[in-house]
Amino acid sequence: MWAVLFLTLPTQPNAVRLRVWRGLKAVGSAALRDGAYLLPQAQAALFEPLADEVREHGGSATLMDLAPRGETQRIEIEALFSRRDAYAQWRSEADQFAAQLETLDETDARRRLRTCADALAALQRIDYYPGAAGEQAEAHLAALRRALDGRFSKGEPLAQAAQGLVRLDVRKHQGRRWATRARPWVDRLACAWLIRRFIDAEPTFVWLDDPARAPRGVLGFDYDGARFTHVGALVSFEVLAASFGLDGDAKLQRIAQAVHYLDVGGIPVPEAPGLEAVLAGLRAVHADDDQLAAAAGAVFDALYAAPGASTMPNP
Repeated sequence: MWAVLFLTLPTQPNAVRLRVWRGLKAVGSAALRDGAYLLPQAQAALFEPLADEVREHGGSATLMDLAPRGETQRIEIEALFSRRDAYAQWRSEADQFAAQLETLDETDARRRLRTCADALAALQRIDYYPGAAGEQAEAHLAALRRALDGRFSKGEPLAQAAQGLVRLDVRKHQGRRWATRARPWVDRLACAWLIRRFIDAEPTFVWLDDPARAPRGVLGFDYDGARFTHVGALVSFEVLAASFGLDGDAKLQRIAQAVHYLDVGGIPVPEAPGLEAVLAGLRAVHADDDQLAAAAGAVFDALYAAPGASTMPNP
């Protein structure tokens, strides 16, 4: 159920019109159509002050209840409340702070971090149907906080990676057999590249038709029960990077953001559509998974080398 507010704004004064527009945005209303605004039923009271102000200045305001006619309509209406673009804007501003972190003193850095945290909290207050984007933003803020602590609290123990993942030694993971599901897609292709480029100089990949029958002794990634798979809000690529201490690499973070978005959704990133299109083409061209992983590796090499990487540490 939703509350729907039908408004006809007064033509004058303009200040009232502006206050109402800002008020509708501040409470997180969604536009059903011109002059009709929605809130979840539990937040209906937030419309009352706006309706009163409109009436006081000669406009009209009617508040009613709205119920969907079916599941499809419910999904369509909830989609009107999407905050993905707002989360993308928040992350852009957080990344600007991260890029400047090395130049700030501790007082300014902690003040900027509080500003980021407050902005995220304000966004979450009007995120009435939270999903992957909100979870990813939380992980992003936690990563930024770790980066700040890492600079100004160098005595803090760093034995644990993100979300309690144990740091692993790449020297103990050389010449290993790495297994994942056959016909790899974005997350698995990115993991294979990360392994070969940064973790194991001479890996062997095993492409599994049935992960439940993985050979003994392999290091699995991106399937149920694998050694490296999704943890909390992190996809397998992010888990691998954090496990091997690669989560502070700004260029890997840019790739991680695209992989995360293409794998589980969340905050959109500019690189994602192009990466998806290229990998889909490679998947159509290469029937052999080793050849596919090698070709995809060249794409990730290019992405890693491209200028303009964020300096935000990986969550």
